[in-house]
Amino acid sequence: MDQAQALLIVMWVGVTLYALLAGADFGGGILDLLAGRSRKGMPQRRLIEHSIGPVWEANHVWLIFVIVVLWTGFSPVFAAVMSTLYIPLTLVALGIIVRGAAFAFRKASTELWQQRLFGAAFAVSSVLTPFFLGTVAGAVASGRVPPGLAAGDLVNSWLAPTSLLGGVLAVGVCAYLAAVYLCDDAVRAGLPELAGGFRRRALIIGLGVGVVALGGVAVLRGDAPRLFEGLTHRALPLLVASAVLGLISLALLWRRRFLLVRITAALAVTAVVWGWPLAQYPVMLPPGLTVEEAAAHPSVLTATLIVLGVGALVILPSMVWLFLVQRRLPYRHDAPG
Repeated sequence: MDQAQALLIVMWVGVTLYALLAGADFGGGILDLLAGRSRKGMPQRRLIEHSIGPVWEANHVWLIFVIVVLWTGFSPVFAAVMSTLYIPLTLVALGIIVRGAAFAFRKASTELWQQRLFGAAFAVSSVLTPFFLGTVAGAVASGRVPPGLAAGDLVNSWLAPTSLLGGVLAVGVCAYLAAVYLCDDAVRAGLPELAGGFRRRALIIGLGVGVVALGGVAVLRGDAPRLFEGLTHRALPLLVASAVLGLISLALLWRRRFLLVRITAALAVTAVVWGWPLAQYPVMLPPGLTVEEAAAHPSVLTATLIVLGVGALVILPSMVWLFLVQRRLPYRHDAPG
C-alpha cells in the first residue's frame, strides 16, 4: 500500500464516521419532523434532543476532516467537486448552519410559536442537508464531475437520476439509523412506549430504504453504467453483506434486540459506504482521473499522514469519551420542552 492509498483509506474512514454519526444526527431531525403535533410529539422530541444534544456539534468534525484531507491530498478532485457542485454544497452548508441555530434557539425559546418556528427550521433542514449531500455523492459517482474548475454542468450534474437516488437514499438511511439508535435510547431512559414507536418507524423506514435500493439498481444500470459494473462485480460481496445485515437488523428490530441492532444497522450502512469506492477504484473522478494522478507529492502525503496520526491520538479518545459520557447522562422525563 502506497501513501496515496493509505490517505484515501483514512479519508474514507472519516466519510464512514460522518455517515454513521452525523447521519443519525440528521435522522433525529427527520424523526422530529415526523413526531406529530406539539403536544403529541413532545415526548419524542424531548428524547431526540436528549440523545443528540451533547454530540450534534462534534459530529461535523468528520465532515471538516474529510474536506481538509481531500484538499490537501487530492487537490484536483477537491477543485473539481467544489467548483462544479458548489450549488448543492452551498445548500448543505446553509442547511447545517440553519439546523444548528434552530436546534439551539428552540431549546431556549419560551413561546409556543417560537418553538414551532425553530422546530420546523430544524426539522426541514435535517431533511434537505442529507438530501443535497446525497446528490453530491451521486454526481461524483455517475461521472458528472470532470476534472477542472467548473468543468461540469453546474445544475444538471447534481439533478441527474443517480444524484436524486443518492439524495433519497441518504435521507432514508439517516432516518433509519436515528430510529434504530433511539429505540435503545428509549429503553435505557425507561420509556418502552417510545421505544415501540421508534421501532415501528425503523421497520417501515428500513423496508422503504430496501425497496428504494432495489429500484435504484435499474437507475444505476441506465444512468451510471460504470458504477453499476463495479458494484455488481468487484464490490458485490459488500453489497451482499449489506443486504444480509439489513435483513438481520429488521429481524432484530422485530424481536426488540435494540442494542444488537445498533451494531448490525451500522455495519450494513458501512458496507454500502465502502462499496462505492471499491466499485470505482482506482478512479476518483470517473471516467479517468485515478488516485495516482490526483494525489499530491509524496512529501505532502507523508506529512499529512504523520499529522493525522498525531491528531488521532488526541481526537479519537476525546470523541470516545464524549459519546460514553452522553450515554451515561440521565434522562429527565419532566425536562422542559
